[in-house]
Amino acid sequence: MFRRVSSLSTLISAAKPSLLNQVAYGLNFLEAFSTEVLKQAEARILSKARTPTINFVLGGPGVGKGTQCTRIAETYGFTHLSVGDLLRKEISSNSEDGDMILETIAKGKIVSSEVTVKLLKSVIESGETDKFLIDGFPRSEENRVAYEQIIGIEPEVVLFFDCNEEEMMNRVLHRNQGRIDDNIDTTKERLKVFEAYTLPVIRYYTEKGKLYKVLHLTDLHFCYF
Repeated sequence: MFRRVSSLSTLISAAKPSLLNQVAYGLNFLEAFSTEVLKQAEARILSKARTPTINFVLGGPGVGKGTQCTRIAETYGFTHLSVGDLLRKEISSNSEDGDMILETIAKGKIVSSEVTVKLLKSVIESGETDKFLIDGFPRSEENRVAYEQIIGIEPEVVLFFDCNEEEMMNRVLHRNQGRIDDNIDTTKERLKVFEAYTLPVIRYYTEKGKLYKVLHLTDLHFCYF
C-alpha cells in the first residue's frame, strides 16, 4: 500500500510542471485574447469617433452624376449617397414626409433642407465606412447652410460636372429610369431651379478653392476619369 501511495505521489509530482505549464499557457492565452479584444474595441470606437471624409458632386439633371459616382465609389472605396435615391426611398417608406417629398419632386422643386440633411446625417452616422461621395447635394444655399448647421463637416472636394442644357435634356428624356420627374416640363423646371439655386453654391465653393470642374460633354460611359 505504501508503495502505491509513494508511486502515486511521484506521479503527481512529475505532473506538476506540466500542469503548471498548462495553467501558465492558459493565462497567457487569456491575456493575449483580452488584449486583442480591447484593441478591436478601441479601433471600433476610434473609427466611430473619426470625422468622416465628405465629398459633394454637383451638376444639372441628366449630366451623369450617378453614373460617375458609382464608378468613383467602386474604384476608390467611397460610399455613394445619392440624395435623389434617399428621397425616393423615403417616399416608398410611407413616412410622414413621404407625400411632401413626392409632391415636391414631381414639381421639379427642391425638398426641404431640414428633411434632406437629416436623411443624410442618419446614413452617414450608420455607415460602415467613413468616406462618402454625396451626389446631388447641396442643391441650394439653403441646403448648404442647413448642412453646415446640422452636420458641419467641411467637404474635402466638390466636383462639378458641367454640360449644356440641350445635352442634359436629351439624356434625361432617354434614360428610361421610370422616374416621375423624367419628363419635358419637369426637366425644364429642374434646369431653371439648377441655374437659380445651385449655381450660387458652385460659386461659393469655387471661391473657397474646393471646386473642381469637369466638362461632361461626351458619352457618359467615356467620361470616367
